[in-house]
This record gives sequence, C-alpha cells and structure tokens, in this order.
Amino acid sequence: MRPALRVNFNTLIFLVLLQGAAVVMFCNWYYQLCPCDSPPVDRKVHVLLLSSWRSGSSFLGQVFSQHPSVFYLMEPAWHAWSTMRTSGAHTLRMAVRDLMRSVFQCDFSVMDSYMPKNRKTSSLFMWYQSRALCSPPVCSVTPFGQISSMKECQKECHGLDFEKVTNSCQIYSHVVLKETRFFELESLYPLFQDPNLDLRIVHLIRDPRAVYRSREESALSFKMDNTIVLEHRDAPAAEEQFQVMKKICQSHIQINKTATQDPPPFLKGRYKLVRYEDVTRFPLQEISDIYDFVGLKMTKEMEEWIVKMTHGRGKGNLNDAFEVISRNAAQVSQAWRTRVPHNKVKRIQEVCKEAMSMLHYKAVSSEEEQKRLDMDLYMPEGPKGFAWASGKIRRR
Repeated sequence: MRPALRVNFNTLIFLVLLQGAAVVMFCNWYYQLCPCDSPPVDRKVHVLLLSSWRSGSSFLGQVFSQHPSVFYLMEPAWHAWSTMRTSGAHTLRMAVRDLMRSVFQCDFSVMDSYMPKNRKTSSLFMWYQSRALCSPPVCSVTPFGQISSMKECQKECHGLDFEKVTNSCQIYSHVVLKETRFFELESLYPLFQDPNLDLRIVHLIRDPRAVYRSREESALSFKMDNTIVLEHRDAPAAEEQFQVMKKICQSHIQINKTATQDPPPFLKGRYKLVRYEDVTRFPLQEISDIYDFVGLKMTKEMEEWIVKMTHGRGKGNLNDAFEVISRNAAQVSQAWRTRVPHNKVKRIQEVCKEAMSMLHYKAVSSEEEQKRLDMDLYMPEGPKGFAWASGKIRRR
C-alpha cells in the first residue's frame, strides 16, 4: 500500500507542475495577443507625438518633456532631412523610421550618419527643449523632478559630452519623440511589431486655418521642409503654402483612417487623436487623458505648470514662434480669425475640406462669420460629444 501511495503522490505533484506550466504558457500567449493598455512595469513606454508644423506640438511636447518620468527629444528626424535634403519625404520615411527605432532604444550611434564625430549634447536639434538634457546625469542646472528653464539650460548646459545623452535616456520609464515628418502610418508598422518597443501614438491636429496663419508668419523657417514635402516639385511662391497644407491635411485623413477604420491588431489601443483646440479649452482634463493613455501620472507640479502656460496674458508674437511661453491658449487658437484675409481662409477650406469635416472643424462662409468670435467653430453640432479612436464619447 505504501508504494502505491507514493506513486499517487508523485503523480499528483507532476500534474500540479504540469498545470502550472500550462497556466504560465497561456498567460504568456494571452499577453502577446492582447493590445494591453498598461505595459509591464519593467519595460519602457515609447511615445511618438505625431503632428505637423505649427500645430501646438511644441507645447504638447513640453507637457511630456517637463514630466519627471520622461526622456524627450524634439524632432530628431530633422537631422535626417537636413542631411539628405535632396531626397523627398516618401524616400526619407524609412531612414526616419530607423533613426527613431534606435533613439527609442537609447541607441544614439545612429547619429553617426547625420552628425559630426565630435558632436555634443547641444548638437541635437532644439536640445534645450528637453528637460532630461538639462538635468542629471547630463547637466545639474535643473534638479531632478523640477521644471526646467530653456534659457538657463542653453546657458549652462551647452557643449557637454554626447555620451551623457545615452546615460540620461536609459534611466527614464518613458521615451517620447515629437515628430512632424511622417505622413502615413504604414512605414511605422515594424516599430509596433518590434518586441523591444511598446509604442503609443498621440496624433495632434489643429485647425488648418490656424496652422496656415502660423506657418505664414514663419514662412522662411520652412523652406527646406516645404521642398521635401512637395517632393522637390516646383510650385509658384503664392501657391507653395497651400500645396503644403493640402499634403498635411491629406496625411491627417490617411493616418486617422488607418488607425481607426479596421486597423491591424497591433495598432488597436495604441493610437489617440487629440485636437489642439480641445487642449486649449480644457487643458487639465485633456492632458490628464493623454497621460492616462501613455501610463504617466499627473503631478501637482505639472498641474501648476499647465495652468500657468495656458492662462497667460496675450497671444505671443513672431519672436516667440518657436518658444513655449505662458500665453492665453484659447486666444492663440482663435487668432487666425482676425489676422488671415478671408480669401486665404476660403482657399484653406477648399484644400482641406475633407480633413476639416472629418475632424469637426466648421467652415465659415463669409468674412462676417469669420470674425464673429462668439460663433463656435470647434464644437460639433448635436450632442456635446463625439467618438475618438478609443470608441468613447467625450462629454463636456
């Protein structure tokens, strides 16, 4: 009897172990297939802030950059475009994608192709907009967890050892890259499928009429980019901005449709559309939603900074075009209505008609309507709320 009991006991142990192994295998299989909203705590989250030029992306970039859990870089693809400026946007998209894959993984050797060997931290495009590059282990001017000052950073942190960029990138839970040089999502599919990445896309859009106004004020700054966007096709000077705006609006349509209309499984739950105008009206609510989407916690310091930056006085001026300063964000979003001639507004509405309709921007039919600031152009008609990519209804 005793041997039989021993056999049964050993068999029981074996079955328990076998069951445990099956549970582990099932959980692993489920995790790989499930588009989970929250990543494992021991993995980095990678966020692509995808937008177009002059769409409020510098501000939203700072919403990420100033967060104590984020390593942020502004437009690293600028280095690829400026180095290979004789190519067009379609050709450059693969080089930009591969550059981003490396940077997301804190591998900055990719910059060998685009930057001099004796490069410094300040060789990176708009480096001082990254709080992480103004904080230890790169620079001591901004203590960890505090809001950085771009002017102080430029003064105190210029010309430091480039290796410190890698060291800094490795210590943060989130790596966020702001980019304006993608016009479709398909070329990014390998990044979504890369097991070493946990990629989320925050797609920031803005009223095309406001984008046009801002681009027109800083037109010379976009000369190289315009040429690449238009694939080096000649365009009359008076038409160039409108053709670029048409390309930008078409890209917003394509990106949104790809992400929301029968997307591939690896895209589900990893795309969020954000309107700049909603951020200016309800900054804390909208930014809290964005933080939730990427797995960041709102802090008291960030709340105070967001209120300060969105409730300043005035609309800013041309000298502040590429700086993030305290302004009245709602006034900034409406500035085009009094500054852009109505004939140009009509032209933008023509070239961006489909995008404006899809993204719930109302057209104006006259100069009188354009200048009626009490006429709301950003809230959809009917019930106060509409569905974004997540399928949830936004209630105001």
